[in-house]
Amino acid sequence: MRYEGVLTKMRTELTDTVQYYLIFESDFINMNQLLNKKISLNFLKFQCLHCRLQKKVFAQGYCYACFSTQPQTGTWIRSPELSTAHLDIEDRDLEYEKDSQLQPHVVYLANSSDVKVGVTRKTQIPTRWIDQGAHEAIEIVEVPNRYLAGITEVALKGHVSDKTNWRKMLTNEIKDLNLEEERDKLREFIPEEVQQYFLAHNKETEIHFPVLEFPKKVKTLNLAKNPFYEGVLKGIKAQYLIFEDGTAFNIRSHEGFVVELGVH
Repeated sequence: MRYEGVLTKMRTELTDTVQYYLIFESDFINMNQLLNKKISLNFLKFQCLHCRLQKKVFAQGYCYACFSTQPQTGTWIRSPELSTAHLDIEDRDLEYEKDSQLQPHVVYLANSSDVKVGVTRKTQIPTRWIDQGAHEAIEIVEVPNRYLAGITEVALKGHVSDKTNWRKMLTNEIKDLNLEEERDKLREFIPEEVQQYFLAHNKETEIHFPVLEFPKKVKTLNLAKNPFYEGVLKGIKAQYLIFEDGTAFNIRSHEGFVVELGVH
């Protein structure tokens, strides 16, 4: 069976084990059903996720022109502390920025290999945690806009990492931590204007991924350099497909790639 379409990040559903869905224009695939099957990936062309033109993807599935101009790729996305919609100041599109920034945001701790701090819109929980491959996570604060979440993350980054070690995450070299204790240790470092939003009593969320076999070593697949790959799917974690030979394919970093996916 063969499917063809432009890659976008897999949609997820938190159940006893995370369910993953790859969405194409005319098909969707429950990727969990492909575990232990041989699948092939054949890179056909690029397609920008915004303008839909056949132009080389620069970042996040966008061509350079779209990445440079569209509001959904503004600097405040990667650096929430630079958000300005609460001040009525436009970056690229104030209406879009108000809609995105002026809504509840959460600062959280996630444990993918070791504890890290992060920011996301409240509506993106638990999706954000799943996309980072976190086997456990907990909210620290819930604030009314992205700016307050951003300054909180900046304050906490001096005391806990804001990066995921993706190799350890994929090989399952993980630490089990008491995230409630970790959250409480960080409370004193939260900015004064955010202290009122501290979440003192919520519990951590546990997440289980559909992985039959973790690799001992990981090698990444880059379809721009190696446009064809075939292997037996052994697991899915974060936005990675994990294969029997230790190859890991990051769907998120291949957004905007048009591929033919074969199931053999």
